[in-house]
Parts: sequence; structure tokens; C-alpha cells
Amino acid sequence: MNRRDFLKAATSTSVAFAVPGCTEAYRTGSSKIAANLPNFVIILCDDLGYGDLSCYGHPTIRTSNLDRMAVEGQRWTDFYAGESFCTPSRAALLTGRLAVRSGLCGDNRRELYPDSTGGLPQTEITIAKALKSKGYATCCIGKWHLGHLPQYLPTKHGFDYYFGIPYSNDMDKTVADESQIFQQPKIQYWNVPLMRNDEIIERPADQNTITKRYSLAATNFIRKNKNRPFFLYLAHNMPHVPLFTSPDFKNKSSRGLYGDVVEEIDWGVGLILETLRREHLARNTFVVFTSDNGPWLSFNDLAGSAGTLREGKGSTFEGGMRVPCIMWWPGKIKPGIVRDIGCTMDLFTTILTLASTDIPQDRAIDGLNLSPALFGKGPSPRNVMFYYRGTRLYAARKGPYKAHFFTKSAFGKDESVRHDTPLIYHLGQDPGEKYDLADRYPEVIADIQKEVIGHLRTLVVGEDQLTKRIRKR
Repeated sequence: MNRRDFLKAATSTSVAFAVPGCTEAYRTGSSKIAANLPNFVIILCDDLGYGDLSCYGHPTIRTSNLDRMAVEGQRWTDFYAGESFCTPSRAALLTGRLAVRSGLCGDNRRELYPDSTGGLPQTEITIAKALKSKGYATCCIGKWHLGHLPQYLPTKHGFDYYFGIPYSNDMDKTVADESQIFQQPKIQYWNVPLMRNDEIIERPADQNTITKRYSLAATNFIRKNKNRPFFLYLAHNMPHVPLFTSPDFKNKSSRGLYGDVVEEIDWGVGLILETLRREHLARNTFVVFTSDNGPWLSFNDLAGSAGTLREGKGSTFEGGMRVPCIMWWPGKIKPGIVRDIGCTMDLFTTILTLASTDIPQDRAIDGLNLSPALFGKGPSPRNVMFYYRGTRLYAARKGPYKAHFFTKSAFGKDESVRHDTPLIYHLGQDPGEKYDLADRYPEVIADIQKEVIGHLRTLVVGEDQLTKRIRKR
């Protein structure tokens, strides 16, 4: 199939989603099963900042669909990614475990690259793999970034179907001069493959249309599986640079190209929610929208905003790991603003619990069940958050207080600074982490250090997957 024919098929409402190894009858399932088990949709952005949505305070980016989703559902103010970089963050989300446990974080390489030979180990249990035991249809659309070799692809980790790119959209660069390629991007500057299951179907991926194609593919999957429980994981490539948008959204946002990209993602969210409403699935579908980490501030106007938070992607300050999060389930979850602490790892435990699926008992699970906060039955059970950079614990939060044991710039060549007396910030009063209160609260330092000691005492670090790479001859 040539690119023109593929694009036509991918944007058609009649795209077939064949599930390998399953008959049509099994794919369709029964309405009884679907009625008893909820559906799950996770929409993950790449490098979207805490302050990039209008419902989180952005003055010029228009996100009407996400704003409506926040009004009808819950907008979380203190929600975190599992790490501040792509690969470890995604590993944490899908497994409910800190990436240091699976080996998908490193002190030298911080993510997987096209020459990497490592990936998410087969021994890990993803949300998709766990839900398969309950008969769920599972689909991964978008950026994977947990291993591009056949043994690590989504179809080897519980997903029936995969449509997306295997790593970041700025990889496989074809030009040496980077001075203008991000300001004036062309798809041929990055030879990134677009895959369906384990086959490359387009290279370079046409990133001008990829956000729209992802959203349309997501709605097609929903329609095809409306009569059985399903799990959809839609991980957008963007707003990670390079930034591309389809003609319908180009030059439409007063925020420029970055705003165009975010507004197209917002359009896709609206399309998905409207599909759930039209198919009478909204009241049986739990939808979460969030980001893998904070904004990549090094790219200036091509990067997002962390709002009032300090720093961005790559750092363990709040702007690197605190992310927007909107949860939506009409008629089920209690609408409102949630100021409790939550984390993407908690989605693993929450989803498995809602699907009446056993939580693995043979390994450490860091995710907690957010159901009390979702249904207005009580606060979030999460009161502690650990901030890793590679294999080192840089900071920890307990309640409103955060302690920094090490600090380092997000991408600079500076050495990490060890703080023998940790820096202490009250995140409720000082979300920008400007005013160190260590001299006032020695008891807070002692309390947080106790949590850290307990955590590290039982931590088993996984085999490093990020330094495994193809040897050059």
C-alpha cells in the first residue's frame, strides 16, 4: 500500500482493526461482559507542561474539549509522572512500578534510542497484559518508547494492536545541521518509522497528519470494540519537538506552532469523548488525560510552560514531574478539583482494581488505588512521592513538604549537588520552590528521611536496559 492509499485508509471511519489470533466472534464479545466491566482510555501527551491547557491557566492556548472534560470530571492539581523523561515515565505508567525497578532508567543514557537493544523486560506486567486475563480488547496507538526490537513491541506486552512510532519523533535524524530544522521542520529530516503491529508501513512517518490519524484510529478502535470491554492507550508524539500539525490547525493558535499542536490534540480528545457518547459508552468508560513529563524548556518558544512551577523536563523540580491530569467518567466519578497527590503509576492499580483484576503479589507495586478520591469516598491514599533521576533518588515529597537531597539542572553539564541538609519547600505555599525552609523544620526533614530509608531498604534495582546498544563494527 502506498502512502496515499494508506493515508486514505487510516483516516477512514471504516478502518479494520484486526486482532492477531482472534476470530471476529471473539473480538466482538458479548454485551453482558461489556456491561459488567468498565472500559479504560489513557491519553498521554509528550512533553506537555503543567501550564499548557486553558483549564490550567494558559491565557492563549484554546483547549475547549479538555476544559469541558475537566468540568464534567476531575482536574487534579498535584498529579505526577513517574519520572521526568520519556522512557522511564512510560515504563512507570504501564507497570505501576518505579522505572528503577525494571531497569528503564539510567545515569548515563536517560532513554532508549534507535541503536538501543534493551527494552521493557518480558517479566514486567503491563496494564494491558493484566487486563487480557479479563477478556479485554487492548490497543496501543502512538509513541511506544519501551523498546523497538520485536521482543519489546506493544504486541509482546499485552496489546492486541499497535499503530504508532517506536521511539521519539526527533530520532533517526537525517541532517547534521540542527540550526533550523526545528524552527522549519520537514518530515524528511527525521526518518522515523510508523508501524502497524510489528511491521513498518511508512518511513519517514508523515508527522503533519499523524496526530489526526492517531485520534481517528482511536475512535475506530472504540467503535469496533464497543460490545466488549476495552483498554485504549493513546500516546501522542507531541508536543515533543519537532512540532507538526495538519493543515486544519496550522496558524490557528495565537500561541504559534506550539499552540496549533496542542489545539489539535484537544480536537482529538473531543472526537474520542464524542464517540464514547454516541456509542452510549461514556457512562461505562474511565478516561484519563495527562503527560509523560514537563515541558522541554530548552526549545524556548517551541516548548510548553510549567506555569508557576520550577524547571521542566529532565529535572526533579516540580516542573519536571508535576503534570496536568484530567479524569472523566460521567455518572461515576465525583466532578471537581482534586488537590490530593496522585501519580501515573496509580493508574495501574486503580484500573486493575476497577476491572476486578488481581494486583500482582510477586513484585513491588508502587501504584496506589485512587478510587476513594475518584468516587468521593475519601482522600487519595498517596501521601508520599519519590523523585528519581536515573537510579538516584533526588527528592521526596510527603504531604505538602518536599525535600531535595540532590539537585542538578535539567540538561546541563554541571555536576549534581548533594545537600547534606536537604532543601525543604512547602509546595502548598511555594509551588515554585523558591524559599528553602530547612532551618525551620528539622522535624520535617527527619520524617521524610524516615520514608526514604524505608523505601531504599527494600529497593531492588533492575538490570540496566538503557546502556544496551548495537555495537558498531
